Amino acid sequence: MSELIKVTINGQEFEVEKGARLIEVCREKGFGIPSFCYYSDLALQASCRMCLVRIEKMPKLQTSCTITCTDGMVVTTQSPEIEKAQRSMGEFLLANHPLDCPVCDRGGECELQEMIFDWGDVEERFTEKKNAQPEKFLSPIVANDPQRCIVCKRCTRVCDEWMGEEAIEAGNRGVNTVIGTYGGWLNCSQCGNCIEVCPTGTLLDGVYRHETRPWEMDQTVSTDVYGSDGMQISIGSRGGEVHRIVARDRYVNGLNGEFLDVRARFAHGFINHPDRIRTPLIRYKKGGKLIPATWDEAIAFVSGKLRESGKNTGVVASPRLTNESIFTLKRFAAEVLGTDNYAVADRFDLSPIFDNLSVPLATHKEIRYAKTILLIGGEPEEEQTFTAKQIRQAVRNDGAKLILVHHTPTRLTQQASQFIHVNPNSLDAFALAFSDAANDTIAKKLGVERSEIDAALQTIGETEGDFIIMFGEDLSPEAQAIVANAAARFASDKRRVLLHPLALYNNSVGANDMMAGRKPLEEVLKNSRSLLIAGSLQETDVKLLENKDFIVVQELFETATTEYADVVLPAASFAETDGTFTNNTGFVQRVRKAIEPVHQSKADWMITSLIAREMGVDFGYNFSAPMVFKAIADAVPAYEGLRYPMLKDESRPVQVKHKISAQKDMSRELQALSAKVNAMPDEGEKITVTPRVGHKLHRLTTMTSKTPQFHLLANGNPKPENLLVSPLLQFNLDGTPRTEEISEAVSVRDRVDDKEAVSNRAVLK
Repeated sequence: MSELIKVTINGQEFEVEKGARLIEVCREKGFGIPSFCYYSDLALQASCRMCLVRIEKMPKLQTSCTITCTDGMVVTTQSPEIEKAQRSMGEFLLANHPLDCPVCDRGGECELQEMIFDWGDVEERFTEKKNAQPEKFLSPIVANDPQRCIVCKRCTRVCDEWMGEEAIEAGNRGVNTVIGTYGGWLNCSQCGNCIEVCPTGTLLDGVYRHETRPWEMDQTVSTDVYGSDGMQISIGSRGGEVHRIVARDRYVNGLNGEFLDVRARFAHGFINHPDRIRTPLIRYKKGGKLIPATWDEAIAFVSGKLRESGKNTGVVASPRLTNESIFTLKRFAAEVLGTDNYAVADRFDLSPIFDNLSVPLATHKEIRYAKTILLIGGEPEEEQTFTAKQIRQAVRNDGAKLILVHHTPTRLTQQASQFIHVNPNSLDAFALAFSDAANDTIAKKLGVERSEIDAALQTIGETEGDFIIMFGEDLSPEAQAIVANAAARFASDKRRVLLHPLALYNNSVGANDMMAGRKPLEEVLKNSRSLLIAGSLQETDVKLLENKDFIVVQELFETATTEYADVVLPAASFAETDGTFTNNTGFVQRVRKAIEPVHQSKADWMITSLIAREMGVDFGYNFSAPMVFKAIADAVPAYEGLRYPMLKDESRPVQVKHKISAQKDMSRELQALSAKVNAMPDEGEKITVTPRVGHKLHRLTTMTSKTPQFHLLANGNPKPENLLVSPLLQFNLDGTPRTEEISEAVSVRDRVDDKEAVSNRAVLK
């Protein structure tokens, strides 16, 4: 327990933790202190000089961001002396800053603007010509207006500390300091966190820019639809269109603060994309065309065909659907079709983990403050980005030890205290060593020295505090089960062991919970004559749809899966429906409707319910998402007693009660895994090249392909040949860039004066 001390702030006495940072204590107690360079989750900069306070017995004003609380400290946060000093600093900040707030894209959300407006008036005595610099784009997504920069360096620290990329740096010195990139082009994962933390309009969202004003949008708090971390977001919408997504912390305190990755922040163009399926579509004969139909016609047609197929029908749910939709699909299979022929379209089956779970799941906060982290395979910096950020912060800020076991050097290798570089496809051997005992044979299969494995086990054994085990699909199901079961044996009085599965999709954990008793996907696809599919299948699975009697697909767009469909039903996106996701830490998180469903789309659970009703079974949902969730809470043990109102407080997420079992007899699984490891080759050629940043984040999927900028990012974020012209990139509806070319450079002055140049910015070759 932390030691408590007494401090006095503005005449009021408080008990606070010894060593707590003064600026945080003051803000927590309700005393506002302005700052620009300070950010609670970043290294200290102490350059803006705005957070000044008077501390008794100290000869001059102090920066509260650099002061920690001591017993008996007496602090004053507001006085004429303090305000005069802050106003002087504000005047310096405005010396080169354009005074065009009404047209600035950050207007209404600018921290500098808010501070100046709070003061009411600021005298500007600098009459010299302002040090103006041209606007430019740093990438297809990040716009830059350098003259608005106040050199707080939040962006450079975020890029380094959160992402480990160092793509943005400060150049020059003094008044000539500029924030820029190496080579003038932003070559990174394009997460946009530099935009989020920028206190002014220096870095801007190039996708949202000039679309609307922040105060004109309705803000709806929701959950990220891409990654399994369950990052919380705020959807900005206006007139039935989604214009922007930002981290939820700007409006409500969420678990991820202001952190988002490129997909969560920018890949929302699919919601209002013109290619959305507008009406139900029916293919009345095989090989024919899909013909638009009414909902009544489509539901009647589907129910008749599925009634004929009966138990020969397979039901498949995408792990991107809400818990409500997946649960309803399972009910449809069991109660309407009378079959257990249902599956989840997820190549990473989590059941071996949850069926053998011997320790609790780790939360992201617990990852952030862990003492030792064992990461077996996976690439969280590309797929579970918030998890990667927490790992990086734990190592960097608190000295956590990261043991990385991988066949590929990843970006997290830089943070690893021990990198066990193994042969390709040999991670199962490490799982065997972890759960049983290391030996020379296992080390040989891994392509490492026995001492490396022993050193890792020794580090784990010396850990006092939280020890967290992470792994993903790189391990075979047998290895996953063994590691999940063996985790408990490392627990002690001084060491708590937690597990963190690197699930692939936003609701992979929820899909595992909702579809207990499911069959393997391949088995369902092969053995079913008819199929009800919500979402789309992986490319490798689509070929199994050939020669089926009847297929109905619930989807947003036409895909490779819908090409085989006899009926396609337009599904609503996450922004058009209410529901829940369950993230990789077991938190149940709300998904909230921000706009009305586009065209004639409906929530997936509602579509399935309509088909069930037409076939004579009424689920009793009465078109209410809360009623669906109540049915989940009544039927799924881990969700027992939960209701929507319990999920209202985003700062206190609810973790479901996954069953934790005592260690089991795994002799059969160990025998099978040992045989598998013995069959591995003794030698292998190790991978030495670190994968390109964003190689998974920027891949074109059904949804990201509808965001034009992702076509450039997926191709390596190519740099325009001419950076003197702002590359305000334009795209055709199919996502391909327009081919118009500006033959020669246009100066900034020309772009401002020439209306045609401004309104018709073209793509650079």
